[in-house]
Amino acid sequence: MTSRRDFFRLAGAAAAASVSPVAMARLPEIVSQDSPATQPPLMPTSGRPYNPVVTLNGWTLPWRMKDGVKEFHLVAEPVVREIAPGMKAHLWGYNGQSPGPTIEVVEGDRVRLYVTNRLPEHTTVHWHGQRLPNGMDGLGGLTQPHIKPGQTFVYEFVARRPGTFMYHPHADEMTQMAMGMMGFWVTHPKGKHPLIERVDRDFCFLLNSYDIEPGSYTPKVNTMLDFNLWTWNSRAFPGIDSLNVRLNDRVRIRIGNLTMTNHPIHLHGVEFEVTGTDGGPTPKGSRWPEVTTDIAVGQMRQIEFLADEEGDWAFHCHKSHHAMNPMGHDVPTMIGVDHTGLARKITKLVPDYMVMGERGMADMSEMEMPLPDNTLPMMTGTGQFGPIEMGGMFSVMKVRRQQKPGDYSDPGWYRQPPGTTARLVDVPVDAPRAPQAASPQGHDGDIEVQVRKPTRHDGHH
Repeated sequence: MTSRRDFFRLAGAAAAASVSPVAMARLPEIVSQDSPATQPPLMPTSGRPYNPVVTLNGWTLPWRMKDGVKEFHLVAEPVVREIAPGMKAHLWGYNGQSPGPTIEVVEGDRVRLYVTNRLPEHTTVHWHGQRLPNGMDGLGGLTQPHIKPGQTFVYEFVARRPGTFMYHPHADEMTQMAMGMMGFWVTHPKGKHPLIERVDRDFCFLLNSYDIEPGSYTPKVNTMLDFNLWTWNSRAFPGIDSLNVRLNDRVRIRIGNLTMTNHPIHLHGVEFEVTGTDGGPTPKGSRWPEVTTDIAVGQMRQIEFLADEEGDWAFHCHKSHHAMNPMGHDVPTMIGVDHTGLARKITKLVPDYMVMGERGMADMSEMEMPLPDNTLPMMTGTGQFGPIEMGGMFSVMKVRRQQKPGDYSDPGWYRQPPGTTARLVDVPVDAPRAPQAASPQGHDGDIEVQVRKPTRHDGHH
């Protein structure tokens, strides 16, 4: 994490000169972050107490108290984000990262947010889901003037209700959100709340998607649906950190979706309830146990559960292509096609040629094949038993009895007790099979197929 002095050194003299040092001295310190690792929770040192969240592969923005008002300073700027080791993207974000830092306040706080624009075009900030005065809603041209490059605007309102929210631009939205401009906002309850339980671990992250050609660094902002990078907080597996919890912890996970499609988020090993949306905590009578919840565009879902089963439990989007990286969407299906003769001829011309997809795509996760610059393999990651064969929106929840309260460090892979791991059974390949029942048509293996040819309008086939 860097201070204002470090920020100016990194940003360069031209950027620093856009807001005068005299004006900057009156504003809260600019704090910037460039580490892609999950940062420890930011414990409140001033203002009302609360139990902080942990932003997956992110951090919480510090504040200052001034005359009873909680003041923050957001800086909209170009950033470089590591999507996963081996690939970086040139994005737009806030305070050195995309997504920007999480903002944490308490119900009833008066909040003052300074927004400095270091982008090459104007911007605004919309406080998604907040109840606030119309002039603070952040829609450029409708509720406020645009924030031009070099300008600093201030937003001020009271955090009126507890819940999980987001922030993002409402100015050239197609470009700016496609470039990664978004962040999380959490308003904690000011006291005991009938619909909000105390939890031991509280995680949050945003869903993002990008279309970045292999070898390039900047997203194609005009893409509507055909994205090739599906990320959590702009990180793709295996770059996404694990969620590390203690056995029997009560866990809350807050997930916001600002992509262009829905995401059915699935967690192995537990049953959870949806306890909140961007509209606030859900009534208890509306909750039921499930293992997958669908999060539509512009929505937030807050899930809670008891982590009462030890192990390494997968956590991912259940759309298969969203749990993979680039280099795979355009590969043709070659399952069952014998490449043998063709491969011999091609390797005489191209010695490094490798057969792909003949027996399915799993072999690709084990290949040490060369990749274009600045991209990721389609399936990647390695566990204690071999290739995990995932990518994109995928992580692991690690539940351990020895994990201490407040300890978010990675405990390593789970050592399963003897006799509790799926194992190979030594059965001969040519073992006799049970006899099959006769087919309804009376002949073993026969299947009746009725074929109807299309008929033309003149009655001919």
